[in-house]
Amino acid sequence: AKAESLGAFGNDAVLIEKYVAKPRHIEVQVFGDGEKAVHLFERDCSLQRRHQKVIEEAPAPGMTDEVRAAMCAAAVRAAEAVGYKRAGTDEFIVDASEGLRADRFWFMEINTRLQVEHPVTEAITGVDLVEWQLRVAGGEGMPCEQGDLAISGHAIEARLYAEDVEAGFLPSVGRLEHLRFPDQVRVDSGVVEGDVISPFYDPMIAKLTVWGADRGAALRGMARALDRTEVAGTVTNVGFLRRLLAHPRFQSGDVDTGIIDRDGAALVVAGSMSAAAQAIAAVTALGLGGSALQGFSLWVPLSHFVGVGEDVLRVTPRAGGAGVDVAGRLLTVSWDGDGWRVDGEKVGLRALRVSGGVQVFGAGGGFVALADPLARGGAERRGAVLAPMPGRVVRVAVSLGDAVREGDVLAVVEAMKMEHRLLAARDGGVGEVLVRAGDQVEAGLE
Repeated sequence: AKAESLGAFGNDAVLIEKYVAKPRHIEVQVFGDGEKAVHLFERDCSLQRRHQKVIEEAPAPGMTDEVRAAMCAAAVRAAEAVGYKRAGTDEFIVDASEGLRADRFWFMEINTRLQVEHPVTEAITGVDLVEWQLRVAGGEGMPCEQGDLAISGHAIEARLYAEDVEAGFLPSVGRLEHLRFPDQVRVDSGVVEGDVISPFYDPMIAKLTVWGADRGAALRGMARALDRTEVAGTVTNVGFLRRLLAHPRFQSGDVDTGIIDRDGAALVVAGSMSAAAQAIAAVTALGLGGSALQGFSLWVPLSHFVGVGEDVLRVTPRAGGAGVDVAGRLLTVSWDGDGWRVDGEKVGLRALRVSGGVQVFGAGGGFVALADPLARGGAERRGAVLAPMPGRVVRVAVSLGDAVREGDVLAVVEAMKMEHRLLAARDGGVGEVLVRAGDQVEAGLE
């Protein structure tokens, strides 16, 4: 947890949150040259899970001139008091139960570096903080005066992770078979298509930052960016980000650090595939839709049965597309060179054949379809406990013959800087122990 890594300040911050009716996490970007400092206004980082930021924005929703002046002045005073040199971030816990007030914020810590979320500050100020750091490190003075800085528009950043949200946000490993980001979006990433997300490092794939003339424009821009982000080869949190972005309280700017904890159940559950998405997945799996003659058959068109998720769809190829029976409803699917059409209407969905099936992108995140039912091994039916991801076994908590109850810890696996407990799914006895402490295990193996 963040409190453990922050020391005294972190523990105080978590303690403050417990006694604040409606805590918000607002931070101020500062920059010093060793003698004087300036601020580059504030960022709101209240959307957090386990004290880790998920979505950040600048400026903070609901911020007033009075509160901004007080918070930013406090941050600058702190930087100048210690002769601070370089970029830094003063973080504050704010009680927003009666709106933002100048007497309701508390200093939490200062991070003496660039933060992950610094791009939103750069977007609203037009400043390149990395360039500033290099110039000051080279002996130059403050790049500009406080009066030269102003806020322009609104920016939102979302952190795209390789993680399985429905499995409790477990990091997800695998090779990035396909990686595409939309145009006109700032993307900060350390991976490219073909790279492997391993269990040894943080599973962040990229940061997406969108700027808009106002908060509404930035929200719409980020929604489009997430819908057009395509990742195949590993599970990501893009759907979770999309649902979080659409949360009514976040949309209205009424945010606090407890939104995800309170509404997590609704945010975690992925939506089901639409009939159009199922139909397109089935047609893509058969390799149809590329040309007007694909699927042509003399005399009587042949039908194929394709598994999509839990359903089996009947696909009848036709010139230029196919008819697909989805739950008793016959849909006409075609490809016109510029996208898919379902019953003559263009849909904003894209489909890609990947190892293990077809992935459909758009409309709130990617869906994986056509998973091989035979790949669902019988291990669960036999009562075996599988490693959820590659990692190192740090503890085996049971021995052969032990009786266990549902929820008992059987083993602990360490991966991606976290420990994951493997629990008994039901009451029973231990019939076999296949690992020992120190073993390296792969995902899905007993």
